Amino acid sequence: MFTSVFRLALAACLVLAGALPAASLAASAGAAPSREALRERVEALRSDGSPGGEAHRAARALVAGLYEARGFEPLWADAGRVASLRRAVDASLTHGLDPRDYHAAALASAPAPADGRALAQRELLLTDALIRLAYHLHFGKTDPRSLQPSWNFARTLGGADPAAALAQLAGTPDPAAALERLAPSLPAYANLRRALAVLRETEGRGGWTPVPTGPKLEPGMTGRSDDPRLTALRKRLAESGDLAAAGTGAVAPAPSNATPAEPFDAALAEAVRRFQARHGLAADGVVGRDTLAALNVPVAARIDQVRANLERLRWVARDLVGDYLLVDIAGFEAGLWLDGREVWRSRVVVGRPYRRTPEFRSTLEYMVLNPEWGVPPTILRNDVLPRALRDPSYLERQRMRLVDRNGRVVDPASVDWDAVRQRPGAFPYRVVQSSGPDNALGRIRFMAPNEHLVFLHDTPARELFERPVRAFSSGCIRVERAQELAVLLLDDAQRWSAQRIAEAIDGGRTQTLPLRRRVPLLLLYHTARAGDDGSPEFRPDLYGRDAPIVRALAAPFRFAPVAPG
Repeated sequence: MFTSVFRLALAACLVLAGALPAASLAASAGAAPSREALRERVEALRSDGSPGGEAHRAARALVAGLYEARGFEPLWADAGRVASLRRAVDASLTHGLDPRDYHAAALASAPAPADGRALAQRELLLTDALIRLAYHLHFGKTDPRSLQPSWNFARTLGGADPAAALAQLAGTPDPAAALERLAPSLPAYANLRRALAVLRETEGRGGWTPVPTGPKLEPGMTGRSDDPRLTALRKRLAESGDLAAAGTGAVAPAPSNATPAEPFDAALAEAVRRFQARHGLAADGVVGRDTLAALNVPVAARIDQVRANLERLRWVARDLVGDYLLVDIAGFEAGLWLDGREVWRSRVVVGRPYRRTPEFRSTLEYMVLNPEWGVPPTILRNDVLPRALRDPSYLERQRMRLVDRNGRVVDPASVDWDAVRQRPGAFPYRVVQSSGPDNALGRIRFMAPNEHLVFLHDTPARELFERPVRAFSSGCIRVERAQELAVLLLDDAQRWSAQRIAEAIDGGRTQTLPLRRRVPLLLLYHTARAGDDGSPEFRPDLYGRDAPIVRALAAPFRFAPVAPG
């Protein structure tokens, strides 16, 4: 079924809404149009001259061909199959999708008189709902290429006949079960769906108790035990499951009325730390500005955040199989999967908000021990040259040399620095930093070809890995456990054990080593995830990439063509 869904993509753009008023589309479940009435509607569909481009014309022809091949026999004469599809439409809400995109209101409205034309139109509407939902569950509703210019993950059709695949899906006895199988089977996706359900239950109860603004709250603070801010804090943490009932480990029930708060004791401090860890904050047990802001994010906003991340997983679920190295930009982590099993995880540093790390896919091909660093043009222009102009000894202290177009080293003293100050964009030299322990790339660089000049590397700035928010680079990925990753990717215990790599690094010689494990490199951006129990974890949306996805999920569906291969 997963292979078949690739072939559905050309059909996903079918646009039938507006052909008849919604009120005329309703019919009792299982009521089927005559073949003659259906033939007339299908012929009208095939001859429809409305604009929409080649993809829309192909979709109309595809659905028309499906019914022509059946001799215009209806697909939705069986009331049980109609009910199953309607259940799937309703269940789309649990995937973070909107049932209105699949004609939920029209399909659920009261039966209309047995009008052949209306029944034929409803037949096509049911088929359209099936196709749209199949497409959205498998590929996602939104087109990531319209949201992220760097996006280069493939959407392919699988190279087979789309009409046959559509007929197979349309003819399944239980459309709801078939559609559910098209959604990602990843544990991360299932966990986020559970988190979405929990958050919606919270929303149904009125959301979380807000914590009033004021001075920071911290363990050992003195003051009245009935401080209303402490009362609100305890209630808020109990509502989200972070504050457990004393001595039991169970979640304390949210109090129905405000009660006098205990002092800021160890249990409350632990609950604050638990909340902070789930939200990517420094887990110090102190309710300062950032923690207070996270506590007061409305549950509706967290629901949207989970919906955006479910959509992200639909974009890439087909890539998260076998061997791959995934960098979670928003989570400041990287993980290596080999044969479908995670074998390595590391903290990473990513690009600053004004030098963002892009999302893309490539393949790791080789690594460099004791690399030199050729300063990229943006960093040269914005960082290195201004510092060199302020401090004539900067280049020497950083062990940087100037290299001309012919590869010759240039003496900085021979450079007209006043001219450089006037026109830094015309600087004619490359700047190269020598290898060594203080090199900006550390002792190892991992290379995957890409147009963004982004790669993974070691770093001498080890202290940055202790920060909860690790956005300090100019776009490349700094890896905390780079030597461990090198051992796994070289995959040669005889020649390149951890000890041999350490010895080669200590030797100081720059070496380029091809990787035996040439795994896909996936740079992704996920601001929400969840545990097996549905307990959500959130990360700050540093690059502001969630809101465009949420807006696109709310917009009318627009078909995004996919490759036939």
